[in-house]
Amino acid sequence: MTAVDRLAGRESELAAIDDFLTGVRSGTGRALALRGEPGAGKTALLLRAAERAAPARVLRATGAEPESQMAFAALHQLLRPVSGLVDALPEAQREAVRGALGLAAPPGGQDRFLVSAGVLSLLAEAAVPDGLVCVVDDFQWVDRASADALLFAARRLGADGVGLLFAARDTAEARHALKDVPGLTVAGLAAADAARVLAARSAVPPVPDVAALVAAATGGNPLALRETAGLLTPEQLTGRAPLPDPLPVGDGIGAVYGEQIARLPADTRLVLLVAALEGLGDLWLVLRAAARLGAAADALESAEAAGLLDVEPTGIRFRHPLIRSAVHAGASAADRRAVHRALAAESEEAGDTGRRARHRAEAALGPDEDIAAELAAAADLDRARGGYADAARTLVRAADLTPDRRTRSRRLKDAAVAAWLGGRPGQARSSLAAAREAAGDGGPSADITQLGGRFELHSGDAAEALRTFLTAAEQAAEQAAEQTAGQIAEQTAEAILPILADAAEAASYVGDTDAAVLIGRRAEALPDPGDPADAFLRDVLIGTGALQGGDRRGGAGRLRRALDAVPDDGFDAVHLLWAAAAASLLGEGDAAARFGARAGRVARVSGMVGTLPVVLESTATAERMNSAFALSAALSEEGLALARETGIANSAAAHLANLAVCAAVRGDETDARAYAHEALAIAIPHRLGLRVGVASYALGLLDLGLGRFEQAHERLTALTTAGPGAGHPAAVWGSTADRVEAAVGAGDLDAARAAVGFLERWSANATSPRSQALLARCRALVAEDGAAPDLLRRSLDLLDTDSAAAYDRARTALLLGERLRRERRVGEARPHLRHAAEAFGRLGAVPWERRALGELRAAGEAGDRAEPAALATLTSQELRIARLVAEGLPNRDVAARLFLSTRTVEYHLYKVYPKLGVTSRTELARLLTQPPT
Repeated sequence: MTAVDRLAGRESELAAIDDFLTGVRSGTGRALALRGEPGAGKTALLLRAAERAAPARVLRATGAEPESQMAFAALHQLLRPVSGLVDALPEAQREAVRGALGLAAPPGGQDRFLVSAGVLSLLAEAAVPDGLVCVVDDFQWVDRASADALLFAARRLGADGVGLLFAARDTAEARHALKDVPGLTVAGLAAADAARVLAARSAVPPVPDVAALVAAATGGNPLALRETAGLLTPEQLTGRAPLPDPLPVGDGIGAVYGEQIARLPADTRLVLLVAALEGLGDLWLVLRAAARLGAAADALESAEAAGLLDVEPTGIRFRHPLIRSAVHAGASAADRRAVHRALAAESEEAGDTGRRARHRAEAALGPDEDIAAELAAAADLDRARGGYADAARTLVRAADLTPDRRTRSRRLKDAAVAAWLGGRPGQARSSLAAAREAAGDGGPSADITQLGGRFELHSGDAAEALRTFLTAAEQAAEQAAEQTAGQIAEQTAEAILPILADAAEAASYVGDTDAAVLIGRRAEALPDPGDPADAFLRDVLIGTGALQGGDRRGGAGRLRRALDAVPDDGFDAVHLLWAAAAASLLGEGDAAARFGARAGRVARVSGMVGTLPVVLESTATAERMNSAFALSAALSEEGLALARETGIANSAAAHLANLAVCAAVRGDETDARAYAHEALAIAIPHRLGLRVGVASYALGLLDLGLGRFEQAHERLTALTTAGPGAGHPAAVWGSTADRVEAAVGAGDLDAARAAVGFLERWSANATSPRSQALLARCRALVAEDGAAPDLLRRSLDLLDTDSAAAYDRARTALLLGERLRRERRVGEARPHLRHAAEAFGRLGAVPWERRALGELRAAGEAGDRAEPAALATLTSQELRIARLVAEGLPNRDVAARLFLSTRTVEYHLYKVYPKLGVTSRTELARLLTQPPT
């Protein structure tokens, strides 16, 4: 059958592929997934795409069922021809990709997305100069590590000239995996095209009635049509004899192959089974394993003559995946086990311990600790390379083969961790439940209980997570008490402190001050840790508990001691987030913002994308507090995408809430409400009091900015009095200044004074200029008219020393201008109103700008809207790139930190420069490092 006949009726699919290829050759990143039933012609379309791709380079890989649990097997097949380009990648990506492809020892414990980012960079390098087309067939059998890396790249293709073309069976699992990739369904052929296929393969041309019947019975499936045509006699094709009933369609296609295979000599069936279970298509490995089982050296020739497979010097390839399935289905369980044993022996001689372990596992008849331990070791290697999802499945199989209950429980717990890190939260929860069950009468260990709390904290009920962590801390204490007297002190702190920190994080999500007090007391009862980072963390927990328990002086002193111990360099992102939390508790939002920004930088450098969504929560909040609303929104958009990719729903809620606040500042009511409601839909059932508070605050701030003072007063007051998330300390503190202004605007001075009193108590130990300026502004709003201007001027003076407080300074200038105008001191009012209007305009705070301009006109000056700051013209991606470039990073490092290719960074910078009116990196840095005014 000619290639033209194989593609009969595929004009629309070919047109879509041509459009795909045109985009790639023009330098655009493209991804396309062909989905259809077996035999629909997906492989023929892929082959045609590869033929038409020139001058673009083509890389190929085919998923194989026996390889589907071997991390990075498909990626190794795809990228082997371009592995020499790995040296061009940023260091962290380079080492990750080398480890994944087996070119070097893996770094160990690396984030799976670091490999994915490296793959994206490698594809971009391989696309130079004429573009790159990656053709991946049988995607449903691609191992999960490879699939994750390729789909990560597909979601981030930019101006790279990289095209990813996938083909997969149209199953629910494949549709879910490829949901973010534009899809093309390869359906059955129409009757006329089906007749062409039949005629090309039949002994005589079928008459129209017979062609229509066969087309209907096969659903137009090209493979079914071809196989059916070969079985029909000339009499049946011409209508002189009845058609067989049923026709060999659906499962019958496999039955046709099964019949062909059954007629082959026994030695040939054996070597086919070896090839089916080996999966790599390694000709010499297949022949050696078959010989080990007694098959003749020429046993493969009959299968090749029958057209079931192709034998080439480079390997063996089944003509269709269903042939492999039919070989497997037609063999007895005993024969399959014997083949796996032979393949295990050959793998051992080749030094491939991972394959040896998996083949031994398939040959096992029952629990076997030796095989289980070997599988667990293979999973360790997958984890070290970043193949967590594949490691998880291997560990589950290892657990199945483990005789000892406690060891089985531990391996299932490890499988749960690997599944979570591999972005499979459902599988992680299932494995953890199995680990608990396997623990037996002694109950689960503290680390299993703690892990359950972490899963809950990331994507479930935060209050349940808190309860779970407290239980885990008790278990750890009991287990530590069982140790010898000389080990108790050291091991108690080492085992319990991280669990208490998890509990404190959960308590902060919920807003449970009683739990925070309890956690602080338990931390204080621990011995002093020797490690400075642990000592810092213990001080934060103790200080938080004391502060929230009413001992403000003692708690503030402990928190201050903790912050004084933060080094200029050396702390990881998690500890810097705790420093931000401590500063917030002291009422020092500016210090909290600085620590949050540092945490973001550290997380990017480390390449740990799995933790980055959580870190970006604090970083995005920090930039918002520093008046960088566009950058804050850009960071939350990035964090939201990563949170969704990693299955961290509660982090997604945090980013949605922050996006709602940024939209409220802009006065974008549609976006603010949409983001807030989406955040609340996650946060309320998960009892995330802080997220509920921030999302609700966004709606109150929106009302305040639009001059709806009564609605703003009602919403912001509700944060302190009723409803889910009410009374959360951070939400109450963070909204206080706005609550005071809303209460004054609504005429409720008693509520405004009460809010000021709360802020005075909260800020009693704060020493930063911004915290004192905020308090002075709030006091001014409830002061007598004569005292108010001086308090507002004091607030402005304090903010003059804070280059990142542009928004707060503009808010204060607006209030001062309004007060002076009401006192008929319009000459004094105008400069403040003018400054406020200009600052709001540059920041994109539209409703606040309108309010300032209205006041300025009332003061007798015709104010015009200010041009937005040049940064406001940048897209979120452009802004993130520009910020990192301004920090002095070369393009390659910017690409590494943002999980983009270098070419994509260059493409965006090409657009950034003219937008900002700069011509060099030096000018860009100067522009972006100027403090907002």
